Amino acid sequence: MLKFRPRTSAHPPGGREEPDPTKTPNIKTPNAKPPSTSTSPAVNDLSRYERPRDEGDDFRHRMLANVAALAFTVALTAIGIWLAVSIADLRKTQDCVLMGRRDCARISVTPQG
Repeated sequence: MLKFRPRTSAHPPGGREEPDPTKTPNIKTPNAKPPSTSTSPAVNDLSRYERPRDEGDDFRHRMLANVAALAFTVALTAIGIWLAVSIADLRKTQDCVLMGRRDCARISVTPQG
């Protein structure tokens, strides 16, 4: 029987741990930062993702991307519906055959002209 031991550290065993200067106050490092007094990490500023107001918006490119996304979504939906109908038809035919019936196959009649 295998006995499991509870983990005692946050790092997995065998991994390299770097010494934390905040946990060992006796070790002096030249560029050590003092421990942070706040408990929450600094909030990232989102201003780097903003565009300047004077920069024009590429409306044509955005609309083409929207049309392409819509066409892809419609095509994916149509393929999904076709696949569901095909699977249902195959299941119906398979159930008919497994019941022992002989008139399960569809016969398509094309008009002769």
